[in-house]
Amino acid sequence: MHDDREIVEHRLRRVLSERVKPAVYSASVPLAVQRWDAPGEPPPVAEGLAAAYRPAGAGDAWGPAWGTTWFKVTGQVPGAWAGRTVEAVLDLGFDRMMPGFQCEGLVYRASGEAVKALNPYNDWVRINERAEGGEDVELFVEAAANPVLVHHGPTREGDRTTASDRPLYRLARMDLAVFETEVWELVQDLEVLQSLMAELARDDARRHAILRAVERALDALDLTAVAGTAARARERLAGVLAAPAHASAHRISAVGHAHIDSAWLWPLRETVRKVARTCSNMVSLMDDHPELVFAMSQAQQLAWIKEHRPEVFEKVKKKIGDGQFVPVGGMWVESDTNMVGGEAMARQFLYGKKFFLDEFGIETKEVWLPDSFGYTAALPQIVKLAGNTWFLTQKISWSQVNDFPHHTFWWEGIDGTRVFTHFPPIDTYNADLGGEQLAHAARNYREKGRGTRSLAPFGWGDGGGGPTREHLARARRTRDLEGSPRVEIERPDAFFDKARSEYEDAPVWQGELYLELHRGTYTSQAGTKQGNRRSESLLREAELWAATAAVRVPGYRYPKPDLERIWKTVLLHQFHDILPGSSIAWVHREARETYARVCDELTALIAGAQGALAGEGGTEVVFNAAPHARGGVPGGGAAPAAAREQAQAVAVSPRPGGGFAVDNGLLRVEIDGRGLITSAYDVASRREAIAPGQAGGLLQIHPDFPNMWDAWDIDAFYRHNVTDLVDVDEITLAESGGGRVSVRVFRSFGDSTVRQTFTLRAGSKVLDVDAEVDWHETEQFLKAAFPLDVKADRSAAETQFGHVYRSTHTNTSWEAAKFEICAHRWLQVEEPGWGVALVNDSTYGHDVTRDMRADGGQTTTVRLSLLRAPRYPDPQTDQGRHCLRFGLAPGAGVVDAVREGHRINLPERTVTGAGRTVEPLVSVDDDALVVEAVKLAEDGSGDVVVRIYEAAGARTSGTLTTGFPLAEAIETDLLERPLPDASGHPVTGGGRVDLTLRPFQILTLRLCRGAGSS
Repeated sequence: MHDDREIVEHRLRRVLSERVKPAVYSASVPLAVQRWDAPGEPPPVAEGLAAAYRPAGAGDAWGPAWGTTWFKVTGQVPGAWAGRTVEAVLDLGFDRMMPGFQCEGLVYRASGEAVKALNPYNDWVRINERAEGGEDVELFVEAAANPVLVHHGPTREGDRTTASDRPLYRLARMDLAVFETEVWELVQDLEVLQSLMAELARDDARRHAILRAVERALDALDLTAVAGTAARARERLAGVLAAPAHASAHRISAVGHAHIDSAWLWPLRETVRKVARTCSNMVSLMDDHPELVFAMSQAQQLAWIKEHRPEVFEKVKKKIGDGQFVPVGGMWVESDTNMVGGEAMARQFLYGKKFFLDEFGIETKEVWLPDSFGYTAALPQIVKLAGNTWFLTQKISWSQVNDFPHHTFWWEGIDGTRVFTHFPPIDTYNADLGGEQLAHAARNYREKGRGTRSLAPFGWGDGGGGPTREHLARARRTRDLEGSPRVEIERPDAFFDKARSEYEDAPVWQGELYLELHRGTYTSQAGTKQGNRRSESLLREAELWAATAAVRVPGYRYPKPDLERIWKTVLLHQFHDILPGSSIAWVHREARETYARVCDELTALIAGAQGALAGEGGTEVVFNAAPHARGGVPGGGAAPAAAREQAQAVAVSPRPGGGFAVDNGLLRVEIDGRGLITSAYDVASRREAIAPGQAGGLLQIHPDFPNMWDAWDIDAFYRHNVTDLVDVDEITLAESGGGRVSVRVFRSFGDSTVRQTFTLRAGSKVLDVDAEVDWHETEQFLKAAFPLDVKADRSAAETQFGHVYRSTHTNTSWEAAKFEICAHRWLQVEEPGWGVALVNDSTYGHDVTRDMRADGGQTTTVRLSLLRAPRYPDPQTDQGRHCLRFGLAPGAGVVDAVREGHRINLPERTVTGAGRTVEPLVSVDDDALVVEAVKLAEDGSGDVVVRIYEAAGARTSGTLTTGFPLAEAIETDLLERPLPDASGHPVTGGGRVDLTLRPFQILTLRLCRGAGSS
């Protein structure tokens, strides 16, 4: 037989695109269109419906960036259409090459009821399945002119304060039309078979069987009367569509999904509307397709529609009850996991799961994080303690260098906890269920021979409107289709139950899930990151002192509503495109403003609680919110300033050749005439921290122009060029006396300036560095380098509730790919018996390298990533003034690093009062057992909840002592519910509880107050 395959396939492509698809709508009549251009921010729906409209029509331009235009469309179904299916086709001017990321609309009835959204692949509204002639049509469309910002170039359209006022869109088709159901079904048949054929081998008999069936269908189709002959064409395809899948075919659990970034290339306020549109779409689609299961994460997004679109929320709530709409994830938002602090990560689950329980009575079991930029090794334990059993992500498939070896596996965290985990091999969280993607999932699946199934989240996200009726048609046809994986729409928990039951002995991956991409997100938008860190620290303080005051001071009321509201604000801003710094200018401008308000509110709450505790009077009282004692003030307590321990004074002298030598008896530091640290000598250990012939505190600047993803990425080649900032404008002795000495260094470079202040305090083994940078560079990367005389094969970096080790060498591609790493408050390197730590107050990005010297020693260089200046999506990223603090701690072990990391993030506060000592509400007698949080219980019982973790990575025993009568200590999960399998914690005399924690264990205790407690 002659090979005419290409001819038939070409024929199919043309007939499908030029004749069959256009025939889905046959007869049509234009709708009358009116418009109202809303001034300013989006108005309430009632205002939009009642506005004064003016005439408009197809072809009209509309929508300056971020504007809202309301359209009113009216018409009447022609009498000749009686009994036929009629739809309104409302094309706002969509770009069909993108499923989202552009204009969108939400359709309303005159009553204010939301009907469904309008999106590029979903621009229709069903008027009637069997229309009546003369039937009136009246619809309103709230249209959002969101600018297209996906082109990876600098733009001023990313903030309403700088965006242009030119119209971005032009109304296209606004018609009533007859929907030809049989033609639409033919389109679905042909598209499924077309995409299946393309994935089959050219010599596969199945491919040729489909080809001949398609040819017969095209022969049966009259191109001048497609609607009348579509059924006949479909009959020719029935046989190949009925052929069952192979017994060994891969099984795909398809879960409807619409990944909606809570902010990214649009502001938070627009996400509220995106969620309402998508949820309206899903409810409407579920009404017509009871087989649809749609999974939605992020409690914040459901809370938004409850507040802003309560009628949509009620519909969603009903579908949740029906089992079609499935809340997943159990987190407040799909947060970043690299930089979020330990307690904040716990609160993501506490408030996320609590919302789902309170609103829907649902206990979510899966963690759903398809798009975050890597996953902390602390997460498995947090996941388990939140009552979850499964974890899903997709993002690791984006890694540049190494292919992750598993799709289904057990993920083991730093403490040994394991969680059953799945990476969908379809390699997208916006699947279209087309033949190409389904075939890729089957081929790509790495567990063949052991497992048989994977999950596919399908639907258009980020304003695309979610799953469509076309997606569901593909799922129906591929449920049992020869040559295709078997596709079944089902709930995520059904997939995980089946996957685990067939693959209980799945392989184990230990440690972090490091994304070999988007490493620049540890540094971009320093103001946002600083706001996050400071908010986390202030929340710790506010809860600690408020809980202490509530227990100790009669009449003091614990401000739970305020704390919960502020926590949720901070958690929202930990979303994986806000905290990482990868959103538009509008988002980060608002984030900085929000963090400033949060700081003011929390500072007031702290002051109120401390004032209640300190009492009336004029004596200075020092409050220490850190978990460790300092200067004689216990961790979590307060003492009169006069009672503080006095340390040896700090001496300072000029150095020959310029600079200063500073000595406090514990640490001797030399700062040369260039303003660089040439010596940091640990007196007790008689060890020099700075490598011979080198200098610490060295600012270095690199060109920073990655291959793509400006705000997200740094590529390894940035290291090929570096400029050391060694020129100094001025060096002065800024402060001497009062228990500290400060040396100030002024530099200028490019269009920027920096003032570095090096401070050594009495009694401290840390040299603090304050860098005040007025930053006006573009596409540059600023780092602070500390070359250390330490032979370290690995670094320890703080993560949530512990630390993670990473190699300093590059033996393998996996290690080499980690050329930029994340640390929280500290990073430490050591050789047996002695180490050095770098601590910081708001920096996350670091790199650690090693070099051998001519003298045979090893230099381990630790660098902090201070500032970047990418131009997309925010062209003004990080421009302006920044105050960054970090510190060098020679001789520091891991527990020392933990202590100093808390010190730099939780400065003491001095208030005036009665001069009384405030005993800690809770204390632990071993510094490796760290009190992470002290608060009152969520249930309003007045119980004290304390969260402790083991920080050294070793089994550690100690005694917890309460500063109030203690009746009972109950171990709980993160939602403060008793753990059924927990070991008991008996209370001994004096409110003491003996503890033994395994390495990096997190322990949450509910401390029930006994008689005599206020």
